[in-house]
Amino acid sequence: MEFETIRYEQKKKKQTAWITLNRPEKRNALNNVLLNELSSLLSKIATTKDIRVVVLTGEGKFFAAGADINELAKIKTPFDAQEFLSRIEPAFRLIESIPQPVIAAVNGPALGGGCELCLACDIRIASENAMFGQPEINLGLIPGAGGTQRLPRLIGLTKAKEMLFRGKPIDAQEAYRIGLVNKVVPQDELVAACDELANELASQPYIALTVTKDVVNRGINVDLQSALAIEARAFALLFTTEDQKEGVQAFLEKRKPNFQGK
Repeated sequence: MEFETIRYEQKKKKQTAWITLNRPEKRNALNNVLLNELSSLLSKIATTKDIRVVVLTGEGKFFAAGADINELAKIKTPFDAQEFLSRIEPAFRLIESIPQPVIAAVNGPALGGGCELCLACDIRIASENAMFGQPEINLGLIPGAGGTQRLPRLIGLTKAKEMLFRGKPIDAQEAYRIGLVNKVVPQDELVAACDELANELASQPYIALTVTKDVVNRGINVDLQSALAIEARAFALLFTTEDQKEGVQAFLEKRKPNFQGK
C-alpha cells in the first residue's frame, strides 16, 4: 500500500504492523490527508487476522505536534469545528476499536492532538526525550479529540485537570510517574523495546488477546455490575476456542503452548 503521509511495514512473519507518521517537516502534524490515510489503513488492519499487534510512531524528532495549524486556522464557525473533528475522531476511535492491541512508540513530543492520539492507544512506551501536553487552553480552546475524557480515565481527575488547566507539557519521567506511559527507555532503544513487546503480545493466544482489549474498553464505560457481566460472558465463550484447550493442556504437561489463534 502506498501512502503520502504515513509509512507502513509488517514484521515478524507479518504479525506486527508498524505505522509511522511521516510528515517530519511539519512535526508530523495531523492534517486531513494523514488522518484519512490512517483511518483507511487501520480499517484494513482490523480485518487482517494475521496481524496481531500494531505499533504507532513518528518520523524524526516528534511523535506528533497536534493538528495542522494551517487547517485549524481555517475554522471560523462551530459548524467548521464539528466538521474538523469529524475527520479526527474516526481514526482515534479505530485505534481503540480494532481487535489488535496498539502500542504508541512515543519518539518525541506528543502535543495536542498528538497527545490525544497516544491516549487512544492501548500501551505507551516513551523515549527519554518524549513530552506530553494538551496546550489547547493557550489558544482559548479545549482538547476536542478525547483529551478531556481519556486523560482523566488514564491518570485520574487531579493530574488530568492540572495538565488541562495549565496547558504545560510534562516530560517522559513525569508521564511515567503519573501512569500516562508504561515505560521510558533511551531514545536509541525505543524501537527495540517496542519490537520486543509487540513480538511478545503477538505470541499470545490471539482470540483471548482481542477479547481482553474489547472487554476492558467496554467495561470501563459502564457500572461495575454491567462490566462484570460482560467479563463473565467473554470468559465463558473463550472455552470454545482451541487455544484455551491448548493452553490448559500445555500447562498440565509443563510445556510451552503452541497457540494458533483459533
